[in-house]
Amino acid sequence: MRILYGVQGTGNGHISRARAIAHHLAKTDTEVDYLFSGRAREDYFDMEPFGAWRCHSGLTFSSVNGKVSIPKTLKQNNLWQLLKDIRALDLSAYDLVITDFEPISAWAARYQGVKSISLGHQSAFNFDIPVEGETWLARKLMQWFAPAPTQIGLHWHHFGFPILPPIVDITVSGQAPIKDKVLVYLGFESPCEVIPLLQSFPEKKFIYYGQFKTIETRKNVSLRPLSRDGFKRDLADCEGVISNAGFELTSEAIHLGKKVLVKPLSGQMEQLSNARALRELRLGSSMLTLNKQTIESWFNSVHTPRCEYPDVAKAITGLILSDKHPQLQALADQLWSQTQQSFEHQTKQAAA
Repeated sequence: MRILYGVQGTGNGHISRARAIAHHLAKTDTEVDYLFSGRAREDYFDMEPFGAWRCHSGLTFSSVNGKVSIPKTLKQNNLWQLLKDIRALDLSAYDLVITDFEPISAWAARYQGVKSISLGHQSAFNFDIPVEGETWLARKLMQWFAPAPTQIGLHWHHFGFPILPPIVDITVSGQAPIKDKVLVYLGFESPCEVIPLLQSFPEKKFIYYGQFKTIETRKNVSLRPLSRDGFKRDLADCEGVISNAGFELTSEAIHLGKKVLVKPLSGQMEQLSNARALRELRLGSSMLTLNKQTIESWFNSVHTPRCEYPDVAKAITGLILSDKHPQLQALADQLWSQTQQSFEHQTKQAAA
């Protein structure tokens, strides 16, 4: 079997999921090519698992100071180039296209009649899950951004539907937390706002990852350039995580038993919905703005139980290669039964 795997590159979460799936696909005799879109090629890092990967501009959104900017988004995206890339992508050599919210591979498969699967958190929005910030346009974009006839959705709870648990890096184990160490990843916020806010808690040690050129210490805030290995190490031994409301990092933090505080990107339905789901499932806290009082309250809040997820990436790889997609409900039941029981009890209470 030969597969084209399309990955949305705007956020690192899509890439992390693809990396986990790629690890298991590499153990089979399946030939896989990877296509990424959503950011410039030079902005990707730690891409060795994907071999000679391809890169296109694709579609993405732009933000200013923690809020989606419609004018900047329209200016940045080239719809004509997108159509050209879709038409130019020849899928005649592929048996299957997998898309993690990547539009070029998804639409090329649709037009050329190639079997395709949508895999990722966005596919969970096809079901009746907690949603916030929904508009007609946001819902249509979610449905048609990267369509595929077969949908494999991921979320922190199944909500009574064939939704699978998150894909997390099970090779990373939680370590004894270093007291007062907090990992910060607020990629959609201005560092000029974030740094003074963090410095107002001098008793805490913040490790702040972002688009920084070098490691730099500013009082109790350590600025770190983006690095997958360094980030994983700091995630493993921190007490808590403050981040935007992306799905993958939040899932990793929950899996490792870290306290979570998210600040969703204003105007972005997925992140607003993630923040709501976290609250309803009692897995974390959220704030709509960068707020000192909310952060202080979060520091003093009760720590939520750890939720250990099974190797979902391995299970999905087996499902894809066995071509038994109608058994998705059975796989969901199996994987949730392997998830830590304290989490199941907690989410049943929240859903009641």
